[in-house]
Amino acid sequence: MSIYSQLPDTRAKGLRWPAVLAWSLLVLFVIAVGAAGGFLYVQLRDLPGIEQLEEFQPAVITRVYSDTDEVFSEYYQQKRILVPFSRIPKYFINALIAVEDINFYEHWGIDFRGIARALWADIRAGRIVEGGSTLTQQLAKVLFLTPEKSFSRKFKEALLALQIEKKYTKDEILELYCNQIYLGSGVYGIEAASKAYFNKPVQDLTLTEAALIAGLPKSPNNYSPYTHPERALYRRNHVLQRMAAAGFISIAQERAVQAQPIQTNRPAVTGDVGDYFSEAVRRYVEEQYGFNMLYKRGLHIYTSLNLDMQRAAEAAVRRGLAALNRRRQYAEGVIPQAALVALDPHSGYVKAMVGGTDFSSTQFNRALQAKRQPGSAFKPIVYAAAILAGYPPTYIINDAPLVIPNPTTKVDWEPANFDKWFHGNTTLRRGLEQSRNVVTVKLLLEIGPEAVIRLARRLGVHSPLKPYPSLALGSFEVTPLELVSAYAVFASGGLAYEPNIIRYITDKQGNLLEEHIPYPQTVLPPDTAYIITHMLEGVVSRGTGWRAKALKRAVAAKTGTTNDYTDAWFVGYVPSLVAGVWVGHDLKISLGEGETGSRVAGPIWVDFMQQALADQPPEEFAVPEGVVLLEVDAENGALATPGCPNTIKEAFKPGTEPTVFCEQHPPEEPDNDRILPLRPDRN
Repeated sequence: MSIYSQLPDTRAKGLRWPAVLAWSLLVLFVIAVGAAGGFLYVQLRDLPGIEQLEEFQPAVITRVYSDTDEVFSEYYQQKRILVPFSRIPKYFINALIAVEDINFYEHWGIDFRGIARALWADIRAGRIVEGGSTLTQQLAKVLFLTPEKSFSRKFKEALLALQIEKKYTKDEILELYCNQIYLGSGVYGIEAASKAYFNKPVQDLTLTEAALIAGLPKSPNNYSPYTHPERALYRRNHVLQRMAAAGFISIAQERAVQAQPIQTNRPAVTGDVGDYFSEAVRRYVEEQYGFNMLYKRGLHIYTSLNLDMQRAAEAAVRRGLAALNRRRQYAEGVIPQAALVALDPHSGYVKAMVGGTDFSSTQFNRALQAKRQPGSAFKPIVYAAAILAGYPPTYIINDAPLVIPNPTTKVDWEPANFDKWFHGNTTLRRGLEQSRNVVTVKLLLEIGPEAVIRLARRLGVHSPLKPYPSLALGSFEVTPLELVSAYAVFASGGLAYEPNIIRYITDKQGNLLEEHIPYPQTVLPPDTAYIITHMLEGVVSRGTGWRAKALKRAVAAKTGTTNDYTDAWFVGYVPSLVAGVWVGHDLKISLGEGETGSRVAGPIWVDFMQQALADQPPEEFAVPEGVVLLEVDAENGALATPGCPNTIKEAFKPGTEPTVFCEQHPPEEPDNDRILPLRPDRN
């Protein structure tokens, strides 16, 4: 036997190598397919379902409207205004397709030709100069995915794009894209961008404007016409070039438009008027409907604010405080503050509101939130309680020293008048016109402080009040809105309306969510309300409210100044508008010697009212049926005689009018049968 016969038959075994290789490749293929399947399973498992698009609600701007339905403020997380595809100009769609996805109407969500073209361009440039994502892929990424750069995210993006293309038409996809995409300057969607950059709706865009916006999705911040105008110009011209290359515009059009400079038209900054009012609206709506409804659901909030009056209020406060600062030359860091609120006394709608000097530095709204002592501006409520109890304006109180023991502190209180003098017998009218402190305190003690508090509550003053003698002098703190609301009852003839800043609210489809229809409550008889108005007209004609005479129309008003000149007030009204002004420091320090309500707050009030009423003819206060008007002696309130040197026409409730003639200035033939005036019934 040959030695070779003892060796292994390698030739026979070698015949099995192809089979081994085949089996090996098969195993590798199975492993690869399994891995791919596993990867696909994982990706599909985590893939968002596009059925969410059926109920998808992109965050939309909530808009706030004035009383003439003019937008003056907006609330949003993403500044977006939805617009239907039918309103988007064809040349914007063409510009978008030309620069972002030239094969949009041909692919099924993934453009393999576009990917190859972008890859070749990137290789030639040696860097990434083009992306291969279609508009549908970009939409999928924006709607469902994170911005991370990974193969997994790109794979999911492609799968989602295929599903979107299967379910929606091309026009529907474009509508979603145009409303969703971020376009710089804090705006989302084509409509918001059109208004942000050119202050016009999308359908009014020109070709050059459409090309500029169409070039923004790639890099909104880098191509912003506001911050990078040169880059924006380059990008716009690139879009026009791509449009011409695609046949969407002619070469002549391309050249003509490229020669045009970029001209934006930035709209007025939202919130440049009525910041404090707008913040009050925001707080209310968020409290009622929640954060998401306010910032994402595109509510339409129709308010009571009158923009002309609001601008007048802000200007008046600015000028008034500037004058105070010039006078006092406050030390650096000492800020005077101010509040102004005006409302329609026949609806309760707030027409203007200033809550401070600078909303950007402090959002504390002093018109609504600051509680300050009203001082003498509270006195009309005391006198109204007296008139309601049957006292006539001619009722006499002796303005003489008064001592009121305080059992708690063991220290007597001796109220004094502002001028430090006592004036003897004084009618209620004269006591209010001259803001006599002693007269008012004595009146409060006669009618009872509880009666004053009850009336204050009915008039709309809800802050804590206590039945102390000092209540007569406005020692308990109230907000400016509360005080203005109380005066509004006098102006309306005894009707109280709940102060309101909202007329109605709708959702983005126009469905009514809430509506505030003014509903009055009668809280004072018309004759009582008119008599107080008549007395407050005297405050303007002959008393501390004299600055309001500058309006040259029927006006009722009252001033208020607290101890040490800490708070200055001026509150007043005409038949159609009531307004109040407060000036003071937040820290409750003195405004300075002599800085009274008349001197500090009065000019602001007059300035505002002159502007607010500029287009309104003068009106008289209507005299209610039954009110008796008689000529009386201004000093003693008796019926006037030809010998009386100072007379006024006084208003009375029937049965409270004087029945005797003035004895200080008797007529030529005195009437011996005259009877003395009776003390009014306080019950």
